[in-house]
Amino acid sequence: MLRLWAKRDKGLKTLFSILLSCVILGGLLAGCGSKTEEGYAASEQKNPIGEDKASAEGTKGNSVEAIEERIVTDELGHKVKLPATPKNVIAPYLEESLLKLGIVPVARYSNVHDGHVDWLSELDDVPVLDFASGMPSPEAVMSYEPDIIILHTETFAANGAYESYAKIAPTYVFKNASGNTEKSLKTIGELLGKSAEADTALQAYREKIKDAKVKLSKITENKKVAIIRFAPKGVNLMGGNYLAGYLLHKELGLGKTTLIGDANSANLSLEILPQIDADYIFAINQGGDRVMMDSPIWKSMPAVSRDMFMKSTTAIGLEAV
Repeated sequence: MLRLWAKRDKGLKTLFSILLSCVILGGLLAGCGSKTEEGYAASEQKNPIGEDKASAEGTKGNSVEAIEERIVTDELGHKVKLPATPKNVIAPYLEESLLKLGIVPVARYSNVHDGHVDWLSELDDVPVLDFASGMPSPEAVMSYEPDIIILHTETFAANGAYESYAKIAPTYVFKNASGNTEKSLKTIGELLGKSAEADTALQAYREKIKDAKVKLSKITENKKVAIIRFAPKGVNLMGGNYLAGYLLHKELGLGKTTLIGDANSANLSLEILPQIDADYIFAINQGGDRVMMDSPIWKSMPAVSRDMFMKSTTAIGLEAV
């Protein structure tokens, strides 16, 4: 659930419609989760998937059939031998990216503890991989007979998970796929022989971002945005390094509250609320306790005041964004 509290200014409806449209598209590119990921800032690579030159022949085509078996290097340095025609794909947290490429995964991420809610009908009939108690067991993953496993973040590969999954199928690991969404989708397209589909999706994304920035420049000049997430582990401010923060701050160029700085996230309490210097607040309901929103301190914040500000609500699958 994404909620926006904003001033009753002339451009509010325009602002909300533009941001919602971009966040939805960003979610489709980056995945629908909103979990805090540590260790962001994966290094840029000239070749997004680190493909060995000796294995590059036959990878220039845009269909799966044109892709040959090859070896690539993932973002953690693992050498991954990719199958020629990967059909059964498991990419937890990246299901929406797969759908943009025309691929339906054989199993999908789900975690009731972190408030994850599927919102795309294309995933209704896809079996669930339950992350509520941690990473799914190798036996659970193996039962879907994947041709390739793509892990959304290096935390998914920790504590022996990578070694277990790599015995089941070729396993590619991102450091943090929720950061640079364009880079992530391009990489997934190359891994699965869907570069043309990725390029098409990214072109539409860039056009929407370009159009949104022009329209937003008239409404949000010198304004700041705060993204507050209510999660089971607590309430925090989201930074601009991943998911909705990356889209709003880095892609759209909206200003950040000074409280977050360059951090991935920052814990938030009632005592700190008055220090939030934001003209607009996005509140993400990730299944956490929202009692803070009933407090006089919350209601007295300029961006929340019921007398001076409008409240709009919509449900989207964040978490990509």
